[in-house]
Amino acid sequence: MHALITNDDGIASEGLAVLAASAVDAGYEVVVAAPARESSGASASLLGAEKDGRLVVDAVAAPGLPDGVTSLAVRAAPALIAFVAAHGGFGPKPDIVLSGVNRGANTGSSVLHSGTVGAALSAMTHGIRAMAVSIDAVAPTHWETARLVTDHGLAWLREAEIPGRVLNLNVPDVEPALLRGLRQAPLASFGAVSARIHENDDRNLTVRYTGLDVTREPESDAGLLDRGWATATLLRGPYADDRTQVPALGAPGA
Repeated sequence: MHALITNDDGIASEGLAVLAASAVDAGYEVVVAAPARESSGASASLLGAEKDGRLVVDAVAAPGLPDGVTSLAVRAAPALIAFVAAHGGFGPKPDIVLSGVNRGANTGSSVLHSGTVGAALSAMTHGIRAMAVSIDAVAPTHWETARLVTDHGLAWLREAEIPGRVLNLNVPDVEPALLRGLRQAPLASFGAVSARIHENDDRNLTVRYTGLDVTREPESDAGLLDRGWATATLLRGPYADDRTQVPALGAPGA
C-alpha cells in the first residue's frame, strides 16, 4: 500500500512528519511531496513551475520524517501535486493521500479556499481515498494530539466506503488529556482559512480569514473546535445537481 503526504504549508512544515509517521505505522510505503514554498489559500489550483518541460522537483528532507521516507519539494500547488501523484509522477499511484497537518483550522464553507483540502479533493476525483488534517494554531505545540486524531481517522478511512468524499479533520491545539473527543460536524457558515500573498519584492504576507462569532453555531465544526472537540466532516466533491431544471434553449434559427 502506498501513501502520498502533502500539505499547503510547504516542505519545511513539521506537520508533514505527523502524517508520515501515522501512515508508516499503519503499514504504508510513504512518499512526501509538498510545495517548495507555502501555498496557503491555493484551493484546488493546478499551478506549477516547469523547467525544460518538466515539473520542478528537488529532494529536500522535511523535518522529523521517519527513516527511509522519500521527501520531495515540488514547485507546484498541493492539488497539482496530488494530480501528478495520481498519474504515477512520484512512484506508484497512491492508495491514500493525506494532506496536512495544516497550521491553522480549515473549517466552515471557507474550506473551498484551502490548499490542504484542495489536495485531498484533487486526489478524491482520481478515485484515491483522501484525508485533510488541520490543527487550530498558527504555531502548534501539541502535535501529539494531531497524531492521535490522525491515527483514528486513518484507521477508519482505510476501511470506509465513501466514494466521492474527503474526510476533513480539525484538531484543537491542546494536550491529549484535554481533548474532549472527536465529533462529526457540519460546516460552519464561514469558518476559518489562511491565504498566502506573494508581494512583488519577494516578501510574503499570510492573511487569516475567520468567522465573526463561532458561538452562533455551537454545533458546527468551528463551534465544536472552539470548545475543545476535534471534528470530522465528510466533504463532497463536484457533482451535478439536477433537482432544479434549467430551461432548454433551442438552436438559433431552427
